[in-house]
Amino acid sequence: MSVMRKYVIAGNWKMNKNPQEATQLIEAIKPLVKEAACDVVVGVPFVDLTAALEAVKGSKIGVAAQNCHWEKSGAYTGEISADMLTSMGVGYVILGHSERRTYFGDTDVTVQKRVRAALDAGLTVILCVGEYLEQREQGVTGEVVAMQTKIALGSVSQEELSRIIIAYEPVWAIGTGRTATAQQANEVCALIRDTIASLYSWDVADNVVIQYGGSMNAGNAAELLAQPDVDGGLIGGASLTPQDFATIVEAATKAGK
Repeated sequence: MSVMRKYVIAGNWKMNKNPQEATQLIEAIKPLVKEAACDVVVGVPFVDLTAALEAVKGSKIGVAAQNCHWEKSGAYTGEISADMLTSMGVGYVILGHSERRTYFGDTDVTVQKRVRAALDAGLTVILCVGEYLEQREQGVTGEVVAMQTKIALGSVSQEELSRIIIAYEPVWAIGTGRTATAQQANEVCALIRDTIASLYSWDVADNVVIQYGGSMNAGNAAELLAQPDVDGGLIGGASLTPQDFATIVEAATKAGK
C-alpha cells in the first residue's frame, strides 16, 4: 500500500503578537526552517495575517487563520468568512480548536459547518479533535474523538479529504505542561485513522495527515514524531520561540515518512 503522507508542523500562536512582532518572529524562523523537508505553517491572529503573508514571501512557510465563520457574509459582528481569508491569500485555517469549543461555544455541528465553508472557499483545514481529562478518565476517549471526527467530516468528499489535516489535541495536555505519552498519542491518532477508514477506505485513511497537538515541544518532538500514526504537530507555546519551533521542524525532517 502506498502511503503518501508528509509531515506538517503548524504553529498556533493563539492570541499573541501584534503585526510588527509577527513579522519579526517569522523573519527569525525563516532561515531556521529553509531546509525543512516537511510542510511548515504559522497560525496567526487575524490582525497579523497581512504582515505574516508578506513576511513568508520567498519561503516555504504557509499561513493559517485561527478560525472562520460558516456563512459567506451577513450580520455576524466580529466574525471573518472563509472567502475573506482566501481573498487575502491565506491558505490554511485552524478549526475546532478546544479553546474555541470551550470558551466560545463551538460545537461538533458548528465545526462541521465551518469545515464545509472553508473547503468551499479553497482553504486547507487543520481540524482539531480531542477529549477532556474527565472523558479520558471515564474511558471514552475513543468514542469522543471518533464522534468529533465523523461529524466534522460529515459533508466532506473523498477528494476534499486531501485538504484536511487532523490535529489530535488532548485538551488535558494543552498549555498544562502535561503531555500524552508517545504511545498514547499514537494510539488515538491510529483510532482517528480507523474512523476515517470506516467513513471512506483504508487507502484514503492512510494518506490523511494526523498531527499531535498536546504540548509538543523541542524536548519531546522527536519521540512523538517517530510514532507511525503521528504525522506532525500543532504547536502552541513552542511556536513562539524560533529555535524551539525550528527544533521541532528539524525533528520532523529527520523522521520524515
